[in-house]
Amino acid sequence: MKPQLFLLEPDFLKEGNGPYYCPESALLEGVLGYYPRLATEVDIRRIPFARPRRPVSDLIGEENQGCPVLVFAAEDAPREGLSVYGAYAFVSGPQAIATVLAATYGIGRPVS
Repeated sequence: MKPQLFLLEPDFLKEGNGPYYCPESALLEGVLGYYPRLATEVDIRRIPFARPRRPVSDLIGEENQGCPVLVFAAEDAPREGLSVYGAYAFVSGPQAIATVLAATYGIGRPVS
């Protein structure tokens, strides 16, 4: 299984207001724009804002359905900084995801 990067689709409504976009997903869209080859390495999944987010929760549980999140098969995952849920390992948050992408695929690292 290719790693899966789950991002929220833009222009969603929240409590009847909007449209909105997720700033954390937008940051990672920028990383994908800088490094388009990631699209061949990672399965990029843009999903609706509404919960439950079945594409995510089916893999790593309802308690971990926040986005953005990068999910690996546990046996293929880099070993540092990932949480494990069943057969999957994952990392959430744009800074942590960008750091794992840099370490795994040799792209630039985010400056801290």
